[in-house]
Amino acid sequence: MFLSLYKKTSRFVYEIHSANANNWGNLLFHKKNGQKIFCFLLTLIVLSCSFFHNTLTAHATTEELEADADARKLLPVQSNDIDNWPTGPAISAESAILMEANTGVILYAKDIHKKMYPASTTKLLTCLMAMERGNLDDMVPFSHEAVFTVPADGSNMGMDEGESITMEQCLYGIMVASANEVANAVGEYISGSIDQFISDMNEYSAELGCTDSHFMNTNGLHDENHYTSAYDLALVSNRFFQNEMLCKISNIPRYHFEATATQPDDFYKNNKHRLVNGEIPYEGIVGGKTGYTDQARQTLVSCAERNGMKLVCVVFKEESPRQFTDTIELFDYGFNNFQVMNIAENEDKYQIEPSGFLQTGNDIFGSSKPILSIDNNSYVIIPNTIVFSDLDSTIDYSISDESRIAQIRYSYHDTYVGTAYLNLAADSSSSYDFDTNIESTDINVEKDDPEKETEPAHATTIFINVKKVLLYVLLTAAAAITLFILRALILNNRNAKRRKNRIRRKQIRRDRIRSNFDDFDF
Repeated sequence: MFLSLYKKTSRFVYEIHSANANNWGNLLFHKKNGQKIFCFLLTLIVLSCSFFHNTLTAHATTEELEADADARKLLPVQSNDIDNWPTGPAISAESAILMEANTGVILYAKDIHKKMYPASTTKLLTCLMAMERGNLDDMVPFSHEAVFTVPADGSNMGMDEGESITMEQCLYGIMVASANEVANAVGEYISGSIDQFISDMNEYSAELGCTDSHFMNTNGLHDENHYTSAYDLALVSNRFFQNEMLCKISNIPRYHFEATATQPDDFYKNNKHRLVNGEIPYEGIVGGKTGYTDQARQTLVSCAERNGMKLVCVVFKEESPRQFTDTIELFDYGFNNFQVMNIAENEDKYQIEPSGFLQTGNDIFGSSKPILSIDNNSYVIIPNTIVFSDLDSTIDYSISDESRIAQIRYSYHDTYVGTAYLNLAADSSSSYDFDTNIESTDINVEKDDPEKETEPAHATTIFINVKKVLLYVLLTAAAAITLFILRALILNNRNAKRRKNRIRRKQIRRDRIRSNFDDFDF
């Protein structure tokens, strides 16, 4: 098979390169190396034919592909329709998204729910599942199915049937070398079979909130029924880039695979992501994954972190090198036009919908300590041109998380910009339900700013959820009345018994007196 041929040829070339000039003749014409020479020449012929075929095909369609890419620049960008939202760039991707990974806020949207072919960016999901369900030091074996069910001319790193490497090496092989057979082996190891892993991929992606996806393989090889959307892949990527180890693996330019007892070859693999390998340097790059098939064209997922924001960019159907230049343009758009704003430090009012039971601005307990507090780690992502008071918010008390009281969802012109949670204050033992808002402060003030120390303490405004308080009052009153009635019944029953006992004792005394008189004979 071609994979074995490739590996044998690689080893032979390495031997020639390592040999001294005086030994080349003996090495080349040694009887033992006849098969290697044949493999080497045959591989050169196959690769040459493939190269010239691809070159001619690309040359014949270059103008048409570039024209299509230019036409895609004219496609509408839906995020540009939001009032007072920063205007996003016109890019040649057919579908693209820029999302803040920690909040899920969408900064840029171009046909983000259109079903697209993801190519090798599929491997982000494969590696995410492997990381969460396996161990880095697990030994992953390569079966016949894992190795020989992928095309010989696709991305691979020459693994042979019967070999094995660690899960950590597998993840580097998938992310750096984009090795299709390694993705198969990982899926087979994690779920017991490749087919079961594919089923698990679809189930897991649905759990993440994906609704536009259906996966048919572990690696992104073309299949008409293997598709996703920019939005769905961004959800997967958000989860992926929350893992520090996956960020490290996806952000390495080159990886060295050393020979072991279960894998005899020593070789290097280079990352083709130009923002990662340094060909196109970008400040704050966290990692990413490339992808390509004839049908999908160039696809790219990237993550960069700056100014307190971790941005995930997904572009589908591009022409090289536009997938990289458009990604940079989208990153710059996000970092230059949006800001992070802490909610707890800026919230000073609530606009409750749909209950209408809360009134703003009424502090009925004066300087009372807050019973509820806003999560200090919650924040919104908003354009630089607006302020926190421009946002709308709604509170939902019906959240399923028992450790939290309510969820506050913030939006700007019906566009989601962040979420905060109301938590029960640690020093509070009251059972009443309050909404606490902390007066606005400037998020840009540094902790060591001397002026900040002279500022007065934040005023605390406590708002009562009247509906819940009334319910508590009624329940308390009902309980008190019930206790009063029960007490009265118990006391009445005791008094009745006492009266009966007194009457019985009096009757006994009277009977004794009569008996005594009857004993005298008058």
